Amino acid sequence: MASAAGLRKELECSICLNIYTDPVMLKCGHNYCRECIDRVLNTQKQSFFCPECREEFRERPTLHKNITLRNIVENFVNTQPDPEGSRIFCSHCVDSPVAAVKSCLHCEVSLCDKHLSVHKRSPEHVLSDPTTTLENRKCSIHKKILEYYCTEDSACICVSCCLIGEHKGHQMESLEEASEQKKKKMRNVLQKMATEKEEIEEKVRSLEKHGVKVKTKAAGEREKVTALFKDLIRQLEELEKKILSEISSQEKQLSFSNSDQIQRLEIKKDELSRKIRHIEELCTMVDPMTILNESEIPDFCDSKKDKDGHDNLLHDLDVVGISYSLHTGLFNLITGVNKGICAEKASEILLDVNTASVKPYISDNKKTVSWSEISQNRTVTSKRFQSYPQVMSSQSVSSGRYYWELDVEGSENWRIVLCYPSMDRTGDKSQIGNNDKFWGLYRVNRQYAVVYNGNVIHLPAIIFSGRVRIYLDYEAGQISFYDLCHPVRHLHTLTATFSEPLHVVFGVWKGSIKVFGDIS
Repeated sequence: MASAAGLRKELECSICLNIYTDPVMLKCGHNYCRECIDRVLNTQKQSFFCPECREEFRERPTLHKNITLRNIVENFVNTQPDPEGSRIFCSHCVDSPVAAVKSCLHCEVSLCDKHLSVHKRSPEHVLSDPTTTLENRKCSIHKKILEYYCTEDSACICVSCCLIGEHKGHQMESLEEASEQKKKKMRNVLQKMATEKEEIEEKVRSLEKHGVKVKTKAAGEREKVTALFKDLIRQLEELEKKILSEISSQEKQLSFSNSDQIQRLEIKKDELSRKIRHIEELCTMVDPMTILNESEIPDFCDSKKDKDGHDNLLHDLDVVGISYSLHTGLFNLITGVNKGICAEKASEILLDVNTASVKPYISDNKKTVSWSEISQNRTVTSKRFQSYPQVMSSQSVSSGRYYWELDVEGSENWRIVLCYPSMDRTGDKSQIGNNDKFWGLYRVNRQYAVVYNGNVIHLPAIIFSGRVRIYLDYEAGQISFYDLCHPVRHLHTLTATFSEPLHVVFGVWKGSIKVFGDIS
């Protein structure tokens, strides 16, 4: 049974998933039912290709009968058991059942190839695919063959239904015409479905390609991080050795000094012990002349104590110096890490007053924009925003990686975006988010969202810190937004293919937006 099942699988058309009927072969070697491949080729207008291997043909391919495959199919079908009695056999082959190829609706019989060749060909003998439900091909009221289609009631009817039945006077079509009309609609649907399938396949390929790109990028980042930490460990170990060596050096030096002092003091102690014994001997003498003639005794101890008092000074480890060396080493290490992993930064954001609309107030250092009800009496020019309270940065970015950090806590409603300098300066399209030249973040009525190409994506999160970081990777086509809380929280990333330099644009309604100091 397993081999029969495998053979049946090999004999199935990849389009209809049934056993081949009238199998034909394309130039590429793949086989299909003639009707199935005809239907597919009818949907291919500008170019023709094999549905399986996608090999293209300059002209509609000629369908060659695969006689060998047809014989294999017939032998397989004739030798397979039919436990459910679903196969249809020739009504005239009573001695040995032979599979029917057609059914005659007029005679209500099924016919094999042999008996079909001698069957009457008169018009009333309507042939169809083999079926056991011949009564379904005749009118249930007039018992005549269904030959027409009522377009008003969407029903198959006989000639009597047209002339005297309930469908009299209705719009009629022959079954062939109605079938062709339906086939035409089905082909249109099939074409749309095929187009949609191709689009989905293209999206899948694009996603798969992006997935490979992400994996490659992740592997690269993984290697960079691993190398970074290896280098950090190496530098930390070197710093550790250096600090420990400095401690050991001080310890050795202090130990040597201490040992030298001890040695000198021991010598002095021995000398004092000898002199103490001498004086003690003198003190036991009774001869006054001997005692008075001793010249070393007067003020001996006091004078020596004053002379050698510095020997009692104690020297300790230079903890302050060691701590300074440690902190200096760690600081240099962290500074080096920052240079290695931080994105290139915009050295400064300066607002271009020549682009500011008439009301917003721009600070003297050109780093803060504030909402104002009072006109600033600015001259209207082609560069100036005229419809909305907005201002553009002086600098533009056309390559590289940057980030900007902004304080938005002082504004209730605001918009911060990157945009092309070719954006409109008047009318509705000059407002942030109303055209295809903006990529940014905004807050309106305590709701946060990102905007791009006229689209809006609402964010479920809120900005807790009141500070926002915008990160740009121009070549990668990525703009990311972060909330500078602790820890830093990613809000959203937009992707695009940039075709112009990018400026930062601020829009403010109530309050102010300002840049964090010098970003350098």
